[in-house]
Amino acid sequence: MDETTHCIAFLRFCINDYQPVPSTLDGFTWKGLASFMKEQALLGIGFLGIKKLKKADVEVPKKVLVKWYAVADQAERRNQEVNERTGEIVRLLREKGFQCCVLKGQGNAQLYPWPSLRTSGDIDVWVNGSRKAIMAFAKKDYPHADVRFHHVDYPVFDDTDVELHFTPASMNNPWYNRRLQRWFSERKHEQFNHTIELPDEVGSIPVPTMEFNLVYQLVHMMHHFFDEGIGLRQMMDYFFLLKTTNCTNYTNFKGHTDSTDLRDTLRYLGLWKFAGAVMYVMREVFGLEEEKMIVEPDEWRGKLLLEEILKGGNFGKHSGLTNHSAGTKYFLKIKRNMRFVCAYPAEALCEPWFRTWHFFWRISHR
Repeated sequence: MDETTHCIAFLRFCINDYQPVPSTLDGFTWKGLASFMKEQALLGIGFLGIKKLKKADVEVPKKVLVKWYAVADQAERRNQEVNERTGEIVRLLREKGFQCCVLKGQGNAQLYPWPSLRTSGDIDVWVNGSRKAIMAFAKKDYPHADVRFHHVDYPVFDDTDVELHFTPASMNNPWYNRRLQRWFSERKHEQFNHTIELPDEVGSIPVPTMEFNLVYQLVHMMHHFFDEGIGLRQMMDYFFLLKTTNCTNYTNFKGHTDSTDLRDTLRYLGLWKFAGAVMYVMREVFGLEEEKMIVEPDEWRGKLLLEEILKGGNFGKHSGLTNHSAGTKYFLKIKRNMRFVCAYPAEALCEPWFRTWHFFWRISHR
């Protein structure tokens, strides 16, 4: 077993109460463990394992303990900041007359048994309105805000990035993307009116329902898988979504127009194969129970997905793609995605087309 395999075993120990203390703690160095957790944006979760080791009377060097306690403190303070910023942007949008819904982020954190230890990122907000109206609102204050097909940047805060989404996500394949956008549109009002309470008296924020997230977050992960990469933090978000959901056998799911079965909806939207790969990662990395899986694990595609996750880290930041010029990156991504044609032909073959179209679309919408 290599060090990465031992680090994964330690990660599984961190998040599952039933997992015993790993028998091969000497399979990794403390520095190697910290590096792995940092690459996957899971440093706060690693702190849980350190606490469990200490509780089990396993000796952890004092220097290591001090560093991990500092990491946990930083994660908690950062989560509090992002919670406050999330509440602020929701209030601002409501004051401007926009309904909205906070995607992923601090909404996902509330599914964790330890919300303050999840590594927080930027704030993605799905805004109810036309693309033209949302862009006009953002560019009124920030004329040079970057625009993409999904969203426009809204740099209202110095310490936290904000993206205003026209749509939660998209797919490379135009046929499936039309179905997906229709699926989003039919369910948007329920998402804008589904709220949760954030801690520290921040107030309530609108977030997607569990049923919506089961589909949306799969699309989000698949999009990033074909873009630059996806990491274990996003997979862990989905793990806790599956652990928390109450969709027994997923047969009472509000699926597409002709079905109430989540599995039929995944087929309808072209997500079935990727869902099987994700379930493999859920089982092998996180130890998800079989009864919580939405489809059967797909070992072949799952191994391919896990290989990319471990190679690239959080959102592919360690894949090496981000270190090249835009032109070089364009061809490297196409070359990379051609490896996935056999596994995901519908998305992989359409990815170069979508990337080229999107390039000219962004130029025309500056």
